[in-house]
Amino acid sequence: MAADKIVVLYVDDEPDNLFSFQATFRLTFKVFTASSGQEALDLLEKRGFHVIISDQRMPQMTGVELFEKIQEKYPDPIRVLLTGFADMNAVIDAVNKGKIFHYLTKPWNEEELTMTIQRAYKAWQDKQALKDSNEQLEFLLRQKLLS
Repeated sequence: MAADKIVVLYVDDEPDNLFSFQATFRLTFKVFTASSGQEALDLLEKRGFHVIISDQRMPQMTGVELFEKIQEKYPDPIRVLLTGFADMNAVIDAVNKGKIFHYLTKPWNEEELTMTIQRAYKAWQDKQALKDSNEQLEFLLRQKLLS
């Protein structure tokens, strides 16, 4: 997925937070928002994202549960957990089950979140480069085995 801007999906059940994120980051990144885990999964069916940021505490599906589902079907986007609660169990679950890249607390700091998104995008690029290298090596190995 080549892009001029980093493509970010922000998931939060609070409309004010969605509006604030969109208003703050829309000029820097290509921002999409979802008000639930299911809405986020529906968006992932339609398009790709470099970075996905999710609130932890949401009805129906927590951020960790969302990241677990995303990890199974869409392993490429880099995941960042954002929560207003200092819940260490959620952080541990997010790292172990949702394979998150980073954890931030609410209210978020614009500069810190911007730097986190940029670092997450760099991790996404590195992941893509590694996949490309692996594909090239597999191709060369198949050619060698066939000759």
